[in-house]
Amino acid sequence: MSTPADTPLLHLDRVSKNYPGGRLALQGVSLGLGRGETVGLVGESGSGKSTLARLALGLLAPDTGSVRFAGHDPHRLRGRGARAVRGRLQFVPQNPGGSLNPALRAGDAVAFALRLHGTARRDRPQAVAALFQQVGLDPALARRYPRELSGGQLQRVAIARALAPGPELLVCDEPTSALDRTVQAQVLDLLVELQDRTGIGCLFISHDLAVVRHLADRLLVLRHGRVVEEGPAADVWRAPRHPYTRALLAAADDAPADLV
Repeated sequence: MSTPADTPLLHLDRVSKNYPGGRLALQGVSLGLGRGETVGLVGESGSGKSTLARLALGLLAPDTGSVRFAGHDPHRLRGRGARAVRGRLQFVPQNPGGSLNPALRAGDAVAFALRLHGTARRDRPQAVAALFQQVGLDPALARRYPRELSGGQLQRVAIARALAPGPELLVCDEPTSALDRTVQAQVLDLLVELQDRTGIGCLFISHDLAVVRHLADRLLVLRHGRVVEEGPAADVWRAPRHPYTRALLAAADDAPADLV
């Protein structure tokens, strides 16, 4: 099923989610993300960012409201059509080392993703090499185990695995938070380059406004499960309206001088 150009590829409409014990994770949050767009979702730990990511990926169902990706509810996808739709929506984790099987070589992890989405066995080695090159890795590293790779290399492998099905949207949950500043910048530059080259969309989740600012078109700021501010990234950075956003900006390394 195709999505009209004027319809958001990902649309969360007034979603709410509570966990056992009555703990509120999200309340009335709406978000639309178009093709090729990057939306930055920012907030401190416990603000509801990861819950929203799980709703977008179909790993959770909202208590109220609705989630649609390419016109489908990702939580209800079943059967033959599920694989095709889910291939268009992929995840880049915070801790790639924990998401990679330590018994598999890095290239095997990417090849497994290719197999799940129908790439023939004879074509997988060449496809793995091409994906490694696409994320700036020497294809020879495909023969290494996760323990033999650096944190930055592991994150690039995770991105290569996410790109294997040819997705239209990546959900990136704090993908640079475990990296030092230099490697973090390199991974962010890679994501920007991939978007420029492929037109892929991105929901980028972070606690750090300075990180998100460099690649997001729009920003949503979450606090205690609610959106307290949203708008074009440049506008939010230049003139934040909510005190919580101003506090996040003041904590950023390259915050505007009048906020520090």
